[in-house]
Amino acid sequence: MYVISLVVKNEFGVMQRVMGEFTRNKINVETIVVGKCEQPGKSRMVLSVIDKDEAATAMGRLEKLQDIYESELVTEEGQSAYALLSTSKGNVGVVGSSDQVDEIIEMSAPDKYVSALNAL
Repeated sequence: MYVISLVVKNEFGVMQRVMGEFTRNKINVETIVVGKCEQPGKSRMVLSVIDKDEAATAMGRLEKLQDIYESELVTEEGQSAYALLSTSKGNVGVVGSSDQVDEIIEMSAPDKYVSALNAL
């Protein structure tokens, strides 16, 4: 899995413009996380894709967008994963390396779950 971390303008329409680059290049985004970040007036957008060539293509296209201040292809060491598992007693959050989170999901075999990769 390849993770792309972006610092973008925190304004209406930015996500649509970013995702438009993936759509135009027929690149599927596996996970996406967006939220305010440590820089005032900016947001961090973290996306993951499966293929290395697709990640490189996306990086080349995204760096040309005016809405993006910073872009980085995050190494595996800089990645963290998290999941929200639905259990009979409520929701449980799990955080760790992608291998650790995948192992916990497999062991617990939840009826419903959401997992994502992230990077800071």
